[in-house]
Amino acid sequence: MIHPTAIIDRRARLDATVSVGPYVVIGEGAAIEDGTTVGAHAVIESATIGKNCRIFPHASVGLAPQDMKYNNEPTSIIIGDRCTVREFATLNRGTGPDGKTIIGNDCLFMAYSHVAHDCVLGNGIILANVATLGGHVEVGDYAVFGGITAVHQFTRIGRMAMIAGGAMVSQDVIPFGQVHDNRARLVGLNLVGMKRRGFSRETIEEIKQAYKTIFMSSIPMGEAMDQLNASGPSHEVKELVTFIANSKRGICRPCSKEDNEE
Repeated sequence: MIHPTAIIDRRARLDATVSVGPYVVIGEGAAIEDGTTVGAHAVIESATIGKNCRIFPHASVGLAPQDMKYNNEPTSIIIGDRCTVREFATLNRGTGPDGKTIIGNDCLFMAYSHVAHDCVLGNGIILANVATLGGHVEVGDYAVFGGITAVHQFTRIGRMAMIAGGAMVSQDVIPFGQVHDNRARLVGLNLVGMKRRGFSRETIEEIKQAYKTIFMSSIPMGEAMDQLNASGPSHEVKELVTFIANSKRGICRPCSKEDNEE
């Protein structure tokens, strides 16, 4: 299962079922679980990779962070099961003492996508080609990033958010939200994504009404959220309100009423 041209550090731990292609380099601190395949010329360091993942040729996983403060401290990246890392994607390990980059299960990183140090990603996330996450970005489950998107350091992306191709995101994106444009603006809800994930018609309608209360009414945002909390909201609406209340960078908002009606 291991090509004779591969170079594997004696301290790396690979399950007997792991397949390693030609000219792969696997360094110290790597641990790869059963059923995972590593394509030709891929480089892996300081990474724990789960079961049945597919690392494609020339991918880079767990190399040192692109951070000027990094001083060769022992850091790591942890990747869950059934993730796919396509050609030339780069997933960096954490920075600073005991820094960690954490990625959940069933994620897809297309060619040339990038996950920087200390990011925390949930399950089922998709980064299309050349999508880029800065350091310390947090991403909720099933968020989708279009091609050539970029997310600023320390930004949070909510569960099931949709980031349209080419968007530059510098503020938090609400759960179930959809943003696009240079300097991303909120343009509505990811209705298609919610339907695909099996949300009921009633749940989607409640999220839509909460969105209108927060972003399309004349009520100040703080009062709108208090109003929603007092109404005994669903779990999803509570998630939306809590996400906004906990934002430190501020959230992406619509530019105008017309943007919400597209």
